[in-house]
Amino acid sequence: MIQTIHSLEELPAISDSVHLALGVFDGVHIGHQAVIQQVVESARAQGGIAGVLTFEPHPIRVLAPQNAPRRILASIQHKEDLLAELGVELLIVIPFTEAFAEYEAEEFLLELKNACGSLKTLSMGDDWKFGRKRRGDVQLLKHFGLAYGVEVKTASPVRLEGERVSSTRIRQAIRDGNLDAVSEMLGREFSVWGTVIEGKQLGRSIGFPTANLRVYNEQLPPDGVWVVDVTLDQGEIVRGAGNLGVRPTVDGKQGRRLLEVHLIDCERDLYGQGMEVRFLHWVRGEQTFEGLDALKAQIAEDVAFCRNWSGI
Repeated sequence: MIQTIHSLEELPAISDSVHLALGVFDGVHIGHQAVIQQVVESARAQGGIAGVLTFEPHPIRVLAPQNAPRRILASIQHKEDLLAELGVELLIVIPFTEAFAEYEAEEFLLELKNACGSLKTLSMGDDWKFGRKRRGDVQLLKHFGLAYGVEVKTASPVRLEGERVSSTRIRQAIRDGNLDAVSEMLGREFSVWGTVIEGKQLGRSIGFPTANLRVYNEQLPPDGVWVVDVTLDQGEIVRGAGNLGVRPTVDGKQGRRLLEVHLIDCERDLYGQGMEVRFLHWVRGEQTFEGLDALKAQIAEDVAFCRNWSGI
């Protein structure tokens, strides 16, 4: 279970020594995991808590919004699950504001050190920059570490096929529908996190109830029908048929883009629950049907395909 706090003022309540990875970690891809693994290993070897310190929103949305990506790879709720799976026990989410951006790097580090009862380790990418005008760098961190007895660890960028793994590269691969490449860069199957919201209950009326998800600005793959796995709040994993698109047969071609999932052999009230949806296999593109009977027949085929593909 991961503990999430939203300010350095809450850190004194943490009595254990702390080992922290610093960064934005959008997507928690294999490059990020190299940074995070260093503090997990330090905590195991020396005792204490493995933690991640990150920022919300992404700093570029404040510093240069015109250059900010339209979509992120993982909301804070999604990051909590992903980080917990890596062995992280503490997540510090600092609100990134214009005022915070004016903090001098040294000032931030001293505030962090004073807030921790015992700060043992800091880990970051070897090109990480922070503080006012991005003047903080690894060299500054190493001087800080020597002065205050904090071990500073760095990780070099991870490369695949000669190209650096980055959140930008992953977002493009998702848009292209190249989920094999996405999974390789993430070190896991691609997924999004959302909350089940109330829909029109059309699926229920035609025999295929669906969970409609509000996805928190996470990058989505191409529209169409997908074989998916869904992890529910309680950790239960259920296979499903997912539909991503504007539902042109029902809402017309100007409808709002929606992710809805029919859980195979699992019907229950999920309103308000959070769930992680993993995209496993693309079945077909989005289509417009002549009416609800044709739509119902195609959904039946899609669900049968998902069953057969999954062997259930």
